[in-house]
Amino acid sequence: MKNLKLILLVFAIPFVAKTYAQQKPALTWKDVSKWTFNRGNALSPDGQWMAWASGPTEGDLKMTIRKTLDTLSYTYPIGANASGLSFSKDSKYAAFRVSAKDAEAKAARKTNKPLYDKLMLVALADNKQTTFERVRSFSFSGDSPSWIAIQFVAPEGAPKDPTAAKGTDVLLYNLATKKSFNLGNVAEFSFNKAGDQLAYTVDANGQNGNGVFLRDMKTGITTALDNDKASYKSISWNEVGNAFALLKSNKDEKYKDEVFSIIGISKINGELTSKVTYNGIEDSSFPKGMGINTNANPYWSDDQTTLFFGINTLAKKEDKKPEGKTDSLAKAKPEAKPEPKKDDIEKPDMIIWNWQDKRLQSAQQTQEMRDKSFNYTSSYRVADKKFTQLADSNMRSVSVAPKQLYAIGYDNTNYELMSNLDGQSYTDVYLIDLKSGVKKRLFEKMYTTNGGGRLALAPNGKIASYYVDGAFYSINLETGQTANLTGNIKASFVNELDDHNINKPATSNLGWSADSKYALITDNYDLWKISADGKSVVALSDNWKSKKSEVAGRLRIYQDEKGTDLAKDQYFSVFNVKDKKGGIGILPAGKNKIDILFMDDNSYGGFTKAETGKVFVYTKSNSQESPAFYASTSSDLAAAKKVNSNTPDQAKYAWTSGVKLISYVSANGDSLQAALYLPANYIQGKSYPTITYIYERLTDGLNNYAMPGFPSGGFNKAVYLSNGYAVLEPDIKYKMNEPGMSAVACVVPAVKAAIATGIVDAKNVAIHGHSWGGYQTSFLITQTNIFKAAAAGAPLTNMISMYSLIYWNSGGTNQAIFEASQGRLTPGYWDNWDAFARNSPVYHIKKVQTPLLLLHNDKDGAVDFTQGIEYYNGLRRLNKPVVMITYRGENHGIAKLPNRKDYAVRMLEYFDYMLKGKPAPEWWSKGVNRLDMEKHLETRAFSEAEEN
Repeated sequence: MKNLKLILLVFAIPFVAKTYAQQKPALTWKDVSKWTFNRGNALSPDGQWMAWASGPTEGDLKMTIRKTLDTLSYTYPIGANASGLSFSKDSKYAAFRVSAKDAEAKAARKTNKPLYDKLMLVALADNKQTTFERVRSFSFSGDSPSWIAIQFVAPEGAPKDPTAAKGTDVLLYNLATKKSFNLGNVAEFSFNKAGDQLAYTVDANGQNGNGVFLRDMKTGITTALDNDKASYKSISWNEVGNAFALLKSNKDEKYKDEVFSIIGISKINGELTSKVTYNGIEDSSFPKGMGINTNANPYWSDDQTTLFFGINTLAKKEDKKPEGKTDSLAKAKPEAKPEPKKDDIEKPDMIIWNWQDKRLQSAQQTQEMRDKSFNYTSSYRVADKKFTQLADSNMRSVSVAPKQLYAIGYDNTNYELMSNLDGQSYTDVYLIDLKSGVKKRLFEKMYTTNGGGRLALAPNGKIASYYVDGAFYSINLETGQTANLTGNIKASFVNELDDHNINKPATSNLGWSADSKYALITDNYDLWKISADGKSVVALSDNWKSKKSEVAGRLRIYQDEKGTDLAKDQYFSVFNVKDKKGGIGILPAGKNKIDILFMDDNSYGGFTKAETGKVFVYTKSNSQESPAFYASTSSDLAAAKKVNSNTPDQAKYAWTSGVKLISYVSANGDSLQAALYLPANYIQGKSYPTITYIYERLTDGLNNYAMPGFPSGGFNKAVYLSNGYAVLEPDIKYKMNEPGMSAVACVVPAVKAAIATGIVDAKNVAIHGHSWGGYQTSFLITQTNIFKAAAAGAPLTNMISMYSLIYWNSGGTNQAIFEASQGRLTPGYWDNWDAFARNSPVYHIKKVQTPLLLLHNDKDGAVDFTQGIEYYNGLRRLNKPVVMITYRGENHGIAKLPNRKDYAVRMLEYFDYMLKGKPAPEWWSKGVNRLDMEKHLETRAFSEAEEN
């Protein structure tokens, strides 16, 4: 076995050969429909309560609320949908929606009957429950949660046309006294942070009494801040909660659409509350033909001197001549035949594609609504009544820095066309002084494809970090002074695993410390704390590279944080790239060394700290155990207690016996790894049919749990493992201009290494992948006969024709994807024909000997349907065994549940036939005549209904 070197690593879980007196049944697709699992999680602010929803894949769910560190638990039926739960800030109450039951929802869909959610309010001390019907939304009253506001849906029969009033009743319910107050015709409402002020807008029939109002929740006094025959929307409180802004719209006969104004409310004091209104129309500095944009919420600067908002095009109505008046010259002319109306003239329905278009016409069409509603960031300084347009048609992207002293603008106008052609992106970067409005170019033609190009702004808004050509730098926005942050560190800040056609891809920038003194930047393994001037450098992880461990990311646990506060304990996810162990590390407050709290053969996630209490929770799982929550009251997460369990039905079924990590050497000489998941009831020394599932690098997910379900691509690892298959997931390392050949060089040795373990039956190995994995599957079977069967979902099959086709989901061309992203082929095929052809499945189609199940949907917006058709027809012409399944109207993945179910069942039927010798499904062995298709589908649907 050339270039094959097998190294067996330790099992993630020990395996013992056992003979079971009574083996558990395998998981079926019928069982997947009833599979019960947890969804979501909420932790009360004091950490004493947790909540989650659970229930089957299809059917009715329940909400569980339990004491985090005790056994007290409440459960409530919540219908077929899980919509989350909210705790009051004092952790005394919980509220959540209750939807219609599954059977009611299905019946209502058939008759188009509207259904409405209920709201369940629970007093946690005694589990007293209060239910409210026909609820649209709700909110507890901020940090002082004496109230809950509940908005109801409009009554049956209420007008639904676009001009109809949007307001409905809102109930203010006092949680302690149970007294309630009704506010009528409310369109929007929002509490401030403290919860002592409620801002709301009224939208009533005929716009009678419309306005924005402020209710003092302590006194009950309501103040009308603005009244008008207008509509109000987009209430946005500032973070402190002492000011807010919103939009107001008035009809103006000069314009096609409503004209919007910004209202800024500050210095809240009843009738003496300060108000400023600005619409720009009468401002000479405001750009002509523009108006306030409704697609961006307005907001105050921190010092409440400036309002920020968006503007976009505001179209005027066409001028019309007054009726009854005619042109005197026209009278003198002899009577002529009336001119045909514009609407009566037939217009060509066409598109002009010009080679100079920066964006393809298809992209412009796809993005038309986005372009029409594009938000050009602008500001209005209240004291001097100064308007400034910050973004424009060239510099469309503008980010306002913290403290609102500066903004950063990005202009890629000069590079947009080439970026859309070859995927290599550049931008000019500008500094905007928000006080003067002066714009200054900081960087010209900054490369952005590698993860650079965007400035990471410090919390003080005066300094930023950025990445150029393998190094990170800082820039002082006040002085313009730059410093090399990483130049003195003996480590690489180029991502060593990124094998795309990118110039020195960056490692991770974790931002700035809360005091803006330090940048936190990782190399490929260690995390560095670097002073803003680059002169002080501290490794927060001590030479983790030698152990192949890495700081994988920071775990954000503090509410409303501004940067990383090094005066508080900070937590990080940690990972070992060699043995795939995962865990959590802590950087104690004021210290300079991350301590690993634990690192083992589990996957950890959902790490959260209670907002006001010292309670930490996180999930723990592995390939055999589904995610469950654990809680600890210690900052070092010691003595963590298991809070809940998951997937209660798993114990009823045969389940995977664990996973092995194998190492091997590719045909290109690269040392790689593969995850080999063992089938249920694994017996050492016995070989098993195996599905090789491929994409790119997959082994980092070694300890992830595979939840049973109906995936968009048909393959569910848990189901196959339960049904006696092993599953192999190898890593693939790519060489430029060899995407297909790289897959062959990596996957085939991985399969041989897996066979050498004795676990994989060499005569019964299949391969499957979807999208990019589908391409590699389609290509591999042209280069090797090691696979007995293959299933390819939505595959690229002709790299030459695919290169210039449209990626319809975005409207852009595939050229950029090929040259700078996944395709890894550059430049165009006219200068690289051999590589494009060498890596195209269709050009090796005569060598295919492996039966293929092909999925390609007719509305695939990522990989054009013609790619599947081309491969299918080529194989069919050569009389190769192939079946293509197309779900009409579906995109790149299967979205509709009946279709997801159908394909999952068919794929397993196919592999069972090919690898286990079960009878061939008729749709494979004989096909289905078009006239018999409906009967075929009805029969399958009936059989499934019988099973359920």
